[in-house]
Amino acid sequence: MDRMRLDKLLALQMDISRKDAGALVRQGKVCVCGQQVHDSAQKVCPADVTFSGKPLDYQANFYLMMNKPAGVLTAAWDAKQPTVMGLVPDKLMRRGLQPVGRLDKDTTGLLLLTDDGELAHQLLSPRHHVWKTYQARLICPPSPCAEERFAHGIELSDFTCQPARLHRLKDGDTPLYEVCLREGKFHQVKRMFAAVGSEVTALCRTGFGPLLLPDTLAQGQCRSLTREETEALLKSGK
Repeated sequence: MDRMRLDKLLALQMDISRKDAGALVRQGKVCVCGQQVHDSAQKVCPADVTFSGKPLDYQANFYLMMNKPAGVLTAAWDAKQPTVMGLVPDKLMRRGLQPVGRLDKDTTGLLLLTDDGELAHQLLSPRHHVWKTYQARLICPPSPCAEERFAHGIELSDFTCQPARLHRLKDGDTPLYEVCLREGKFHQVKRMFAAVGSEVTALCRTGFGPLLLPDTLAQGQCRSLTREETEALLKSGK
């Protein structure tokens, strides 16, 4: 198991700042191999650390959920434009953290970030058929046969989409539809609606596999997945 700085380990596992982690060490609440320590910069093996007499619930990989706002790129870095990585708080940042898949610049909603490269690959693999759910605001209602065409797989100019589910959520001048699909090609949802006679004016991803975007997570914010969410995500990638 890799060794890491004690304050970094405590900050990651306890969702606190490194400054607060260092204070806990100085207060004598942390032991390594059963011995009380006071140097928060020392490198330790996570399995050897206890806090207030209890072992750390160490998590080898890190999983974050972000509510991506419009106007930022789903990329690790860009020389000219802001990226989603710039929205990750320092206390949640970890080496190797990357977005899983991508959302278009103007698309909002649920974005998963992790340093678990194997799981990211599995979640994006077509053979695992992980469903993604979107809410699409339209400029006008699509054609009457839209639901059937989505279900059979819409033929676009360069590929045929896998079968998808379409459900009307709200009528009106700007109707709202829910779309569930297992792909994520460039502008795919927008192109699918264009093929059935409508145009997407706003798009938000509300679900990724077993994960749902909570109402309490504001745009631009992110948080660690709960234990239950993490376990469900790991199962969905198998």
